Amino acid sequence: MKIYTKTGDDGTTSLFDGTRVKKDHQRVDTYGDVDELNASLGVAITLLNDPEIKNLLLQIQRDLFAMGAQLANPQHKKQKNKADFGENKITALEKAIDRCDSEIDPIKNFILHGGSLPASHLDLARTVCRRAERKLVSLNQKETVDSQILIYLNRLSDLLFMLARMVNKRMGVKDIPWDV
Repeated sequence: MKIYTKTGDDGTTSLFDGTRVKKDHQRVDTYGDVDELNASLGVAITLLNDPEIKNLLLQIQRDLFAMGAQLANPQHKKQKNKADFGENKITALEKAIDRCDSEIDPIKNFILHGGSLPASHLDLARTVCRRAERKLVSLNQKETVDSQILIYLNRLSDLLFMLARMVNKRMGVKDIPWDV
């Protein structure tokens, strides 16, 4: 099977239900940001030596892939169960946030992004996550989207912030306080 189909040469793409839309359609733009977030997590994973965090991020990548599939399905037609987005995914993120919180020091002031290279990439992924969340909110004003994926992205950005701090701590790198 060839990777190129030539069907998008006119600037359109197909959604899950076969509908053709422009490649800059708000729905396509939104799941494009989710895909970018997934790719940025892939970069962070390659930089990590911590199997616990790598496994967590791999599961999140799977979740984001399912989220992209759901966003590409405007009619909410029957999809495979692995594309379903239930409350259990949000609960898993919240438990991971709680584990991070128990390991890192409380925040005493604003901190700058960075420290170690893996933490910097997690910080970057968090900003992509926030952008995807904003686009999803905008899309939700025009078309119905699953509220669970809105909540998921909100929790995920919190988790990525906490993971960046935890990675730095495990690597012996201190948070960089924001000073003016």
